[in-house]
Amino acid sequence: MKKLGLMIAAIAIFATACTSTKVTSSWRANDAQKIQKDQKVMVIALVPEKDRTLRSQMESYTVSELRKKGYNAVSAFQEYGPQGFGKLGEKQVVNKLKSSGANQVLTIVMLEKGKERQFVPGTMYSPYGYYGFWPYYSWYNRMYAPGYVAVNTKYQWEGNLYDLQSGQMLYSVQSRSFDPPTTERMAVLYAQQVVRDMAKQQLLANN
Repeated sequence: MKKLGLMIAAIAIFATACTSTKVTSSWRANDAQKIQKDQKVMVIALVPEKDRTLRSQMESYTVSELRKKGYNAVSAFQEYGPQGFGKLGEKQVVNKLKSSGANQVLTIVMLEKGKERQFVPGTMYSPYGYYGFWPYYSWYNRMYAPGYVAVNTKYQWEGNLYDLQSGQMLYSVQSRSFDPPTTERMAVLYAQQVVRDMAKQQLLANN
């Protein structure tokens, strides 16, 4: 029983440590007005061009999470396509967004994506030594999990909410994702946590 308990604890700790997506900090302007449910929020993910699938996922799941709460959120990728803004300048982009009826823009920016090497030390699951020399010697190879080097992927994200009419930044949120199992799962967790933080910061009306 002691062996089984230690093994389960080790697995639980390892699983928690290896995969995480969480908000690390956030800020709300003192005079930021709450988003009303009849207002249109355009969600735009800014990621490298080669990561179109990731861009679509980050936008789609954030839009979905806001819509679950009754907000009129839309994806720029879905509305305009991958080259929707092309080589347009700032004024042209803003005018294009305004003409679509958007009131606010939520940008999701990939600040960093990188690889990190980490040594995971070996584990002895149970102290069999107290049974004597031979049991300890004979069980060692079966009970010891050797250490290894894991290569993990980490992401740093920043989300900013702007009011299109005034150009004011209303809200900013920083988050990180460490070795997500899939980019889709990362997008789901990102959306859930950021929208939850927006509600916590009292940016969402009628919550």
